[in-house]
Amino acid sequence: MAGLSRFARVLPLLLLGYAGLSGGWCAAQTASDDSDAIRGVVINSVTHDPIERALVFSPDNRFATLTSREGRFEFRLPKKVDPDSESARESTSPDRDASRTGSSLPSVLMARKPGFLADPNQQGMILEDGAPRELTLGLTPEAVIAGTVTLPTSEAPDSITLQLFQRQVQEGRAHWVAVGASQSMSDGSFRFADLTAGTYKLLSTELLDTDPVLSDPHVDPFAADARGPLFGYPPVYYPNAPDFASATAISLGAGETETADLSLVKQPYYRVKLPVVVPESDESEPGFQVTVYAGHKGPGFTLGYNPLHHAVEGMLPNGTYTVEVTSVRSGGESGSQTVAIKKAAGDGSRIEGPSIGLTPKSAIAVNVKEEFTAADHTGSLTLTHNDRTTVLNGPRRYLNVSLEPVDEFGTGQSIMLRPPVGRSDESMVLEGASPGKYWVHVYSSRGYPASIRSGEVDLQHQPLVVGAGGAAAPIEITMRDDMAEISGTVDGVAPPGQGTGSIGPMPNRVRVYCIPLADSSGQYAEIEVHGDGSFESQRLPPGAYRVIAFDGAQREIEYRNPEAMQDYGSKGAVVRLAGGQKEHVTLQLNSLSAPSNEPSSEPTNEPSNEPSTEQ
Repeated sequence: MAGLSRFARVLPLLLLGYAGLSGGWCAAQTASDDSDAIRGVVINSVTHDPIERALVFSPDNRFATLTSREGRFEFRLPKKVDPDSESARESTSPDRDASRTGSSLPSVLMARKPGFLADPNQQGMILEDGAPRELTLGLTPEAVIAGTVTLPTSEAPDSITLQLFQRQVQEGRAHWVAVGASQSMSDGSFRFADLTAGTYKLLSTELLDTDPVLSDPHVDPFAADARGPLFGYPPVYYPNAPDFASATAISLGAGETETADLSLVKQPYYRVKLPVVVPESDESEPGFQVTVYAGHKGPGFTLGYNPLHHAVEGMLPNGTYTVEVTSVRSGGESGSQTVAIKKAAGDGSRIEGPSIGLTPKSAIAVNVKEEFTAADHTGSLTLTHNDRTTVLNGPRRYLNVSLEPVDEFGTGQSIMLRPPVGRSDESMVLEGASPGKYWVHVYSSRGYPASIRSGEVDLQHQPLVVGAGGAAAPIEITMRDDMAEISGTVDGVAPPGQGTGSIGPMPNRVRVYCIPLADSSGQYAEIEVHGDGSFESQRLPPGAYRVIAFDGAQREIEYRNPEAMQDYGSKGAVVRLAGGQKEHVTLQLNSLSAPSNEPSSEPTNEPSNEPSTEQ
């Protein structure tokens, strides 16, 4: 609160000082017959209550003011003047000319206040012509996760690091993404603030005792005279789960505060040393990335690679762990091993072995079949890598392919196409995939992938499986260019110059989403809506789409998850596009409220109470 008080005292001074530097705009704040105004209100986007003492400003910092007790603000502006008029010609000030002709009008106004987050769907825009001058700017109250870390002895632990992960949708699939870390205070309390509405998971990180002898770099922790076990606090997955996957998800709405307490238990830690067997073909040993987890993949435990001992080393408590070793070198080796630690007091403090054998990562060939009907006007592509220039003339010019690990908590990196190995190398090879399952992504600036297969596996709907030793069949891609289009109208959109710029369906916030049905090979697309409610898609691959209009941007559409998409079964229109087809549809506007949780039937050509089109 002290910081907020200082902010409140200093901000008026900053605004006053800014007014002294703003020239003509300072004078423009006073009312006159030769002025116009932009005014509005800042509201809580959840409760719709006005927010006082919020800062309203333009991104270029030419406009700034605090809202009143009723949440209102106002900027006085010079009226536009015809530059060819006599009064405009009499002006000798370049700044005055610019302001009076409207060129200095702000293009965007934003609001800010501690304890609130910007609402991207309610940040008002001021356009050059025909824009509303009565605006409503929305701020969303922050969500908070707070709690206390405790010990069974009721003593406050040393400062503990806590990690927070949020469930986010990327490429139509949900992933757990790290969004912050916090240190517990001396009394064990912690707090995560400035959170958006969403789903989170919380865990504590390991904290080990510090041994002054083992902290000496000249002491070998595996020497015969090394000390006994150290003690530490293993990670705790809220509220008390064995791994990240089984941790309880915390659902937060805007403005909500969730209390999440964690209880730590001190356990003995044992020194672990796992030799790494590097293939003899390696002339020099590369660096290795080490991932360790108990149960399902997830954060919490850590080990490291010691190049002096050619081994993975560190400390772990009792339990069963999977240790994965991956070369940091592109196209290098990888391996994994399961380690079970079951020791009782007096059994000793060191565990050596088993060893981790490494095998080469996969090199998966990508073959492209072109079934284009239009002439090729893409030309050649010049690619420079490691000071080597290659001129590409094949599909590599317009096509890119990558592999994404299937795991919801993705610890691995995406696999990209190998750079050319020679001046005339136009081959497409995905190099560096460890054993596991991967989604295949294809990006093209020409046409679309009509088919993506590996053997009998349809990779547009099923993952690619990379076996031990990197075994995988080549990826076969068929490219076509018979694209289709969707256009239409969204009912209820206010044309420019009407409405208040507030929560109503203004065109600068309405979006149309083309979502491929589960059995379709279509491509997800987001379309902006024009001021008159009309829209036109970019060229789309043929397929079956559910087309939905929303009053605001949607960032959490899990369109690759058929179960999640059941919630949208009664919304929008189903459009089935053949190659080269152009289809028109009229849509009803949907609010930003969450989809219904009621299960829906399978998509049909004519969903109830919604328009539908059929090829």
